[in-house]
Amino acid sequence: MNIIPKLERLIFFLITSSVGYILIYNFYHYSPILGYDAEAHYTYVDYISRYLPRSIKLPTSLDTREFFNPPLGYFIPAISQVVCRNIIESENFLRDCRPVYGSIAQIFQSLMYIITIYINLLTLKMFNNSKSILNLSYLIMVSLLAVNYRTISMIRGEPYILFFMSIFLYLIFKIENQDFVTQKKDILFLGLIIAGIALSRQWGFLLFPPLIIMLFTKNIKNKINYLKTWVPSALIGFLLSGWFYINLYIKSGSFTAFNMESSKFSIFNQPLGFYIPTSENLRYLFYKPIRPHLDNQFITTLFADLWGDYWGYFSFTSGYLSIGRDQLAIGDYFARVNIISIFTTLFILTLYVISYRKNKQSFLVRYINLAVIVSFVGYIVFLISYPVGNGDTIKATYIIQMFHLIVFLASIKFEKLKSENLKIYNLIIFAFLIIYIHNFETFLSHFPATLFN
Repeated sequence: MNIIPKLERLIFFLITSSVGYILIYNFYHYSPILGYDAEAHYTYVDYISRYLPRSIKLPTSLDTREFFNPPLGYFIPAISQVVCRNIIESENFLRDCRPVYGSIAQIFQSLMYIITIYINLLTLKMFNNSKSILNLSYLIMVSLLAVNYRTISMIRGEPYILFFMSIFLYLIFKIENQDFVTQKKDILFLGLIIAGIALSRQWGFLLFPPLIIMLFTKNIKNKINYLKTWVPSALIGFLLSGWFYINLYIKSGSFTAFNMESSKFSIFNQPLGFYIPTSENLRYLFYKPIRPHLDNQFITTLFADLWGDYWGYFSFTSGYLSIGRDQLAIGDYFARVNIISIFTTLFILTLYVISYRKNKQSFLVRYINLAVIVSFVGYIVFLISYPVGNGDTIKATYIIQMFHLIVFLASIKFEKLKSENLKIYNLIIFAFLIIYIHNFETFLSHFPATLFN
């Protein structure tokens, strides 16, 4: 007997409600000023807001070390800054409006995240030819990713990538079913989404190479229609977003500038310990997975940051060590989270592989698989090209798009399991539910309410 449809709907509702609670709780207990390189992101917002609404002017490396980021993720807080300074009375508008636009950014990004999940559920409904949009398989897996809630709570471009990527997947599936026979409005919409991804964060560009790679495969039957769809869409995307990268090249000498000097690519830029975890790394991963214990080790750091909070930005941000709660016990708790997450990780990856093999006739599935590979390789190349001794650039947030793509594809097989072996499906759902409850503290800020408001 199924987790009975009524019970399944109840679990879906409970997880949805709990995610809403998480977003609201973190709104009151977390300020974006605690986030990664937060001061530099705030400076970016303040710089833009100085010139709005008269003009749009972007900062250089002299103004903020986050100058290389596309501007889309900063416009909402910058506009909020403009409105705020025209309402309040203050001797320092930039300073006093920061809590206001930080809160508005959190609200906006939380709403974007909810819409992102909804669009993915809609795409999966169509792909699975399901009667209901309530896909518990997808919802419970994506909700287990602790990195989601940190990313949403900071002023960053990654939530925008997730939002536009969800629309991108929806459009790819729709166009695939039309055999790439598209109308002008479809091409225009695709171009807008491509531009949105490009203007969100440079990581978004890793979503585009798979479309070029697939052109040279035998799986696309009508390559003329394929080119007629993607070439004009890409051109529109470039016309709408290329200005930023051209400007970046003119000012910084590179289309993909960063706030560090790039080393000539060589695997020897990173020590052996970066690639292969030592026994000490593995011990700390399941004992005290908090910085600096993993010390620039790629696999263990990414794992600990995906499921827990390795860098401590929800628990013990370095500038606020005295006020973060649960300081003495948090390392032990994250250790338990990591141990449990071995099962979660292996199960999701297994479903991912099976789902790809069973559905690789689908263009959407092949695209997702290539996008995962390109995102992973691109991120590794970045880490090798910009080596940092303490591994500070190894953050799950930076490559969050890859984790969402993996879960999306894995959920196809997970949902199929419901009709193939209902007992196993029910067992795994309940196991994930227990894990979700155990891991719940990783989704929440550990800072006092309204501390920075």
